[in-house]
Amino acid sequence: MADNLPPPTINADSAQYWEAARREKLVIRKCRACDALHFMPRAVCPSCWSHDLEWVEATGRGKIHSFTIIRRAPLPAFVDRVPYAVALIDLSEGPRMMANIVGENALNIRIGDEVEVTFERRGEGAVPQFKLLSA
Repeated sequence: MADNLPPPTINADSAQYWEAARREKLVIRKCRACDALHFMPRAVCPSCWSHDLEWVEATGRGKIHSFTIIRRAPLPAFVDRVPYAVALIDLSEGPRMMANIVGENALNIRIGDEVEVTFERRGEGAVPQFKLLSA
C-alpha cells in the first residue's frame, strides 16, 4: 500500500472511474452515439461531442507507446520510488492512457512492450498501474 502518496483527484467526471479502480477494474468511456472509446474520463465524447456515454470494462492490456524514466522526485512522497517509469500505453481497445510501470523489470521498458494493469492501493482506493508481461 502507498499511504504516503497523494490520493487521486476525484471529480464528477471521474468518480465512477475511481470507484471501479477501487474494485480493481479498469474502465473506459464508450460513446453510445458513435461507439468511440476514449480515455480520460470526461462528460462529452471527444469524437462527436455527445453526452450519451457509458462505462465499459477494459481488458487491462496494452502496449507501450512511449515512456520516460523519472529520476528526480516531483514531491517528497516520491523520493523512495525514484527511479521509476511512466508510460503512454495504447490500450487493446484503442484509447491511450498514462500510468506508471511497476515491477522488478520496470526500468527495462521498451517501446512496443506488452503490459497488463495492476492496482496500487492508496488509502481506501486504488490507482491503476501497469506491469510488463515479458522482460
